[in-house]
Amino acid sequence: MKLRPLGDRLVVTIQEEKEITPTGLMLPETAKETPQRGEVIAVGNGRRTQKGKRIPMDVQVGDTVLYAKYGGSELKIDGEKVLILQESDILAVIEV
Repeated sequence: MKLRPLGDRLVVTIQEEKEITPTGLMLPETAKETPQRGEVIAVGNGRRTQKGKRIPMDVQVGDTVLYAKYGGSELKIDGEKVLILQESDILAVIEV
């Protein structure tokens, strides 16, 4: 299924945290934190100003982003967890 987000929304695949810490400890499901990192797979056209001019999005498809911990709406599409977020929920783009 393809999603085309509207306005200043984007679709992000959730990158789950590792189950093993760097020191080798296995984390149980209850100890894991809510993921805050993902890859952008679709972006909207951007929001509009009060005069109707479109403001383009700062993120692009393929960007890896950090997003607000409890932001967006989580969905399962074709067996994969995705989030629909507003651009304002994006905290940063991770650049390598």
